[in-house]
Amino acid sequence: MNWLNSEAFTLLGQHIKWSDMIGNIIGLIGLALGWLRSIWSWPVQLLSGVVLFAAFASGHLSGSAGKQVVVIVVALWGWWQWNRGKAEGRGGHISVRFATWRERAYMVGAAAVGTLAVSGLFHAYPALSWDPWPDAYIFVGTIVAMYAQARGMVEFWFAWLLVDVVGVPLNFANGYAFSGFVYVVYGALVLSGMRDWWLRSRKAGQPVLEGAPA
Repeated sequence: MNWLNSEAFTLLGQHIKWSDMIGNIIGLIGLALGWLRSIWSWPVQLLSGVVLFAAFASGHLSGSAGKQVVVIVVALWGWWQWNRGKAEGRGGHISVRFATWRERAYMVGAAAVGTLAVSGLFHAYPALSWDPWPDAYIFVGTIVAMYAQARGMVEFWFAWLLVDVVGVPLNFANGYAFSGFVYVVYGALVLSGMRDWWLRSRKAGQPVLEGAPA
């Protein structure tokens, strides 16, 4: 498996690793499937998480590696959530909606408290992270974003944008250039997906996840 962390090629002076490139391409496919509300978004995101975990763990980026552990766990949960709709003849699709103000408050509060707690852990154990605050922000922000996706909330797209604002420069700074380059594509896809889910939420007018109890 050492070849995964070897250099694939050089682009604009940046050394591109196989693991960085493959993991992010798979992740991009997963995000596109999420836009389409396909249940296959989750196993693809899980695979991306496994590949990128190997990349970041070898580079000693604990926060980013920990993020991939979260991706794997939440992808399994999201897969189960969306599969409930498929089991009821929904074809793996969900109804999308905006979160309630209470849900937004919970997510913002959880993100703030979680970031403080994880950053505190990284500060207490410096070997876990070379830059505790952005690592903690990415780690916790990913949990919030994927939770919102699993629940079919339009805010999922906003959360990913906020994570990417910190994640992109951090990836460039740590030699994971392909992650930085691919997030330019991610940005366009996120904006398009946000628009699509926003319009669908207005058409559906339903506040609950398909397959969830009323």
